[in-house]
Amino acid sequence: MRYGAKILFDEVAVQFIPGRRYGLTGPNGAGKSTFMKILTGELEAQKGSVTRPRRMGILRQDQYAFDKYRVIDTVIMGNKFLWEAMEEREILWAKPDMTDEDGMRLAELEGVVAENDGYTAESDAAILLDGLDIPESLHERHMSELQGGEKVRVLLAQALFGNPDALLLDEPTNYLDLESIHWLQDFLNRYNGTVIVISHDRHFLNSVTTHIADIDYQTIITYTGGYDDMVMAKTQIRSRLEAENAQREKKIAQLNDFIARFAAGTRSSQVNSRKKEVERLQTSDLAKSNIQRPFIRFEQKRPSGRHPLEIKGLTKSYDGGPRVITNFTASITRGEKIALMGRNGAGKTSMIRSLMLNAPGAVDDPFEFDAGTVEWGHEANVGYFAQDHKNSIAKGVTVFDWLQAFDPQITNEELRGLLGQMLFARDEGFKPTDALSGGEAARLLFCRLMMQKPNILVFDEPTNHLDLEAINALNAALQKFDGTLFLVTHDEDLIDSVATRIWHFKDGRIEDFQGTYAEYQQAVKAGIVKG
Repeated sequence: MRYGAKILFDEVAVQFIPGRRYGLTGPNGAGKSTFMKILTGELEAQKGSVTRPRRMGILRQDQYAFDKYRVIDTVIMGNKFLWEAMEEREILWAKPDMTDEDGMRLAELEGVVAENDGYTAESDAAILLDGLDIPESLHERHMSELQGGEKVRVLLAQALFGNPDALLLDEPTNYLDLESIHWLQDFLNRYNGTVIVISHDRHFLNSVTTHIADIDYQTIITYTGGYDDMVMAKTQIRSRLEAENAQREKKIAQLNDFIARFAAGTRSSQVNSRKKEVERLQTSDLAKSNIQRPFIRFEQKRPSGRHPLEIKGLTKSYDGGPRVITNFTASITRGEKIALMGRNGAGKTSMIRSLMLNAPGAVDDPFEFDAGTVEWGHEANVGYFAQDHKNSIAKGVTVFDWLQAFDPQITNEELRGLLGQMLFARDEGFKPTDALSGGEAARLLFCRLMMQKPNILVFDEPTNHLDLEAINALNAALQKFDGTLFLVTHDEDLIDSVATRIWHFKDGRIEDFQGTYAEYQQAVKAGIVKG
């Protein structure tokens, strides 16, 4: 498959074996989603063929395709044969006068329904929806009534429904909280068919996959093990090939030196022998890797005071409903890195928006809480990464102009260097901000934060549009950051590596745990905290 001069895959031959769970990896732009669409049949390869099993569970990306259907029916539609049989059966049952032929057809359809567990379809679908945090109160609603994140979770349940022969899942953990991610991990680890999953969640890949199919060097190479195993094996193989090439080049140079010195002399047989040896040793050009690693480093212009934030009696509810935050009080010490955890809708973003009210250095957000105070301390300077981060970037300007507006004193070369660190090619500084992808917008916001050098970072879901290389770079940067951090993320690896304090949101209350994520998990197991 190629687009213009860019080759994504060339002469790829790969087999995905039942019982194995494959992570499909590669940097943004390597062709992961394109390859997945070729596997599903949504795209035709320009050359070659794909053999598919009879029944595949596919995570659909079109959130609006099922708006006219009930949620429970949308899940059952994941088994195409069952759904078509149930629909045809309904039409026959609705006939006022049924013919003998209709009766025979109805009997056939009952057989199809029975073979596909149709009599327990609604209860099976409900179990999947519950596991993915879609409450029973929504099961009878139409898809058009659901929010975007809820629709994605229903479509994931659709892909998992009916025990298909293979599961093809493109970013299945998007819009899932940690509890739902753990449920999905358990489901996939029990599943007996073939799994092919694209994910930028390293912990998820390490927990689920038995193999990694890595798209790089214009081909697909399969490695045994999880993501970390692949990185190690890939590095070792590449290093060995480069070392072998270097050795051959050294030997070729020695042989060519001999040929040059004695070509005109009497040692013609030895010269010819050396020429043949050079031809045999000729090094092959190693294909260039697609992987690009951004360089992220968050520094402070000056540190904040010892206590950058005090929260007293904070309370928040919506439209007279139950409180998402109830009388929360906390004192933050400089350098703490706080992970905000809990199910979707539990109040994490409400807390972030409460913190951002009147935050020094932050943009005003039209948000109010019901009671309490949020007081920023001496020398506090806040850098904010919002969940809807693309809306944080003004439209109608170039990348270069938008970034320069935050520091008119910065030189053009310094700006280009900063953009280069975040993988913007030289001419991409002239790209209009309206045309940025989600990943590009995230990297541009990191540029702004690196330029502004705040001493407090507030991040609400920063990894949603980043590839694994960028997430790893962000992880390392946050570990090294000397300031204070508030972090909402469902990336378990990031929480485990970075957090020194946990705020767990549940039923309007916040468990404030002073310790790392590993210590928090141990406390939950021991029953010291509820979790």
